Amino acid sequence: MAGIYIHIPFCKQACHYCDFHFSTSLRHKSSVVNAICQEIALQQHYFGNQIINTVYLGGGTPSLLSSEELTQLSEALHRSFNITPDAEITLEANPDDLTKPKLQELAASPVNRLSIGIQSFHEEHLRRMNRAHNATEAYNAVLYAQDAGFTNITTDLIYGIPAPSHELWRADLAKLFSLQVQHVSCYALTIEEKTALGRWTKKGSFKPSEDEFVAEQFEILVAQMQAHGFTQYEISNFCRPGYESKHNSNYWRGVHYLGLGPSAHSFNGYSRQYNVANNAKYLAALAQNELAFEREALTLTDQANEYLLTSLRTSWGCDLNHLRTLGVDLPTQQKEYLNELLRKEYIRIQDEVLYLTNKGKLLADQITLDLFLEPQAQS
Repeated sequence: MAGIYIHIPFCKQACHYCDFHFSTSLRHKSSVVNAICQEIALQQHYFGNQIINTVYLGGGTPSLLSSEELTQLSEALHRSFNITPDAEITLEANPDDLTKPKLQELAASPVNRLSIGIQSFHEEHLRRMNRAHNATEAYNAVLYAQDAGFTNITTDLIYGIPAPSHELWRADLAKLFSLQVQHVSCYALTIEEKTALGRWTKKGSFKPSEDEFVAEQFEILVAQMQAHGFTQYEISNFCRPGYESKHNSNYWRGVHYLGLGPSAHSFNGYSRQYNVANNAKYLAALAQNELAFEREALTLTDQANEYLLTSLRTSWGCDLNHLRTLGVDLPTQQKEYLNELLRKEYIRIQDEVLYLTNKGKLLADQITLDLFLEPQAQS
């Protein structure tokens, strides 16, 4: 099995925290969709004969696509790839796009899973992040989607937004639970250098939350999710039984995927490809029937580090025997550090699988970085 990601590089406006590739001008939207369809045809042999079981439309804001454009992309995919009839087809959407008529169109399309970018139900937070929707639209978008027949809905929330206490975060979670969605993705507010928040932070006009405040909100999140019947199957992702994101789980399990559209990434186990993150250059290349990407070959050490990066974030953990097939004996090469992590109860090792504990999840990025193998460690 394999997956396909399609990057739709357009948004109505720029969120103050976002550093993904997008344009706020929709003038070339149809041209980019046409080019993606052309790229699909050019990349039809990327997987060999592998079957596709997930398609994910991300961005940007894929809910800006018309029903005709969604049909165009779907038909192009089916012409070039073997897609299972029960494939998970996810579309990211902003609440302000999800009107009742729009949702009726989506319900009639191949899309069977919606990812709704709520981020917060608090008006001041939405304005600070420059979201295009308001709190009422956020709440109603989920209700309208349910009324339209969607039974697999995931929502995004952001925590760690500066606030005098945790009450707003608790209120966001309570409102979300009242909607009875199947899946939730929660991310800490990250200050990226080239964003509006990054510039304001550098100038001193915006003060990010302290690490301790962010960690406390993560702990509240984990406790509340567990209390409401959600499983934390990846550090930032929670679901009701049977509603894991198949597409994202494939990423974390090392399943191959093809990225289409400007800035999209691809992975086939042995190399990575990075499409040009520029709409004009992307269109110019496809106009010449060429692909615009850079390829990076992955050494065994690269593959081991990739596996560490993804597997340690998950509930199924890091298989130490799998690492050995890549020439890495982690218990031997990182014996002292692993013993330190065990003493501090940041990890546990059971049946040759390494897991992060709840304490360890708070330090996941640092632990993973410390476990990374240097090139000379490759056997």
